[in-house]
Amino acid sequence: MCRLAAYLGPEILLGDLVLAPPHGLVRQALAPRELRHASLNADGFGFGWYAPDDEPAVYLSTLPIWSDPNLGALARSLRADLWLAFVRAATPGQRVCVANTQPFHDDALLFAHNGFVREFATRVRPALRRALAPEIEAHIEGTTDSEYLFALLRQVLHEDADLTMEEALRETVARVARWAGGAPALLNLVVADGECLYALRHAIGEPCPSLYYTTDDERFPEAQLVASEPLTDAGYWRPVPEHHVLVLDPEQPPELVPL
Repeated sequence: MCRLAAYLGPEILLGDLVLAPPHGLVRQALAPRELRHASLNADGFGFGWYAPDDEPAVYLSTLPIWSDPNLGALARSLRADLWLAFVRAATPGQRVCVANTQPFHDDALLFAHNGFVREFATRVRPALRRALAPEIEAHIEGTTDSEYLFALLRQVLHEDADLTMEEALRETVARVARWAGGAPALLNLVVADGECLYALRHAIGEPCPSLYYTTDDERFPEAQLVASEPLTDAGYWRPVPEHHVLVLDPEQPPELVPL
């Protein structure tokens, strides 16, 4: 289990999202309020944004977010209008290494997963690998269920380029449910495509992990955010309904799409 936060709006410094809020990701790494299956997020962190050439960029570290010596300089230097940030509590048995650190990226997509897939190695991964096109499987560098979920999402989009992201997320988790054969899975997924954010709150066989969004936080004027826990005064934040996809578009009000 992990904590994540994403921002879409006018350009802000990285620090405005990660460091400045009273319950930002540094605080959520040390003292999360709604985290299940772990008590600390100390197994690395990362953040992603879009560079001036519109390609995704990431910074990944295996250090706890509070002890990375580079974070302060990056936080006051990097500006973007879309951020996806993540602090990790590694699933037992998974290595702490850069290849296993989120967010992941490929082509125009940034991706993060908060949760786990039980029986991943024995049930889900074998079926998932059989479903992947060779060019998609070739991009997998780590060993986490999260990276394989990202590969599966890309496979679904590869099979049908006309799918909306909401439809692709629905199909992705439907395949996981079929392959898992009733095993529990926590499937909060956040995807960015360079223009919009898509956040799925979903689980199989367990309560969904927490996920909130806001469009009217005074600290972030004219912006839309989604996070595992409210970054600021909880009065500004609303829970994403279970088994829904939240669509954040800079030109539209938030949309909640049921699975």
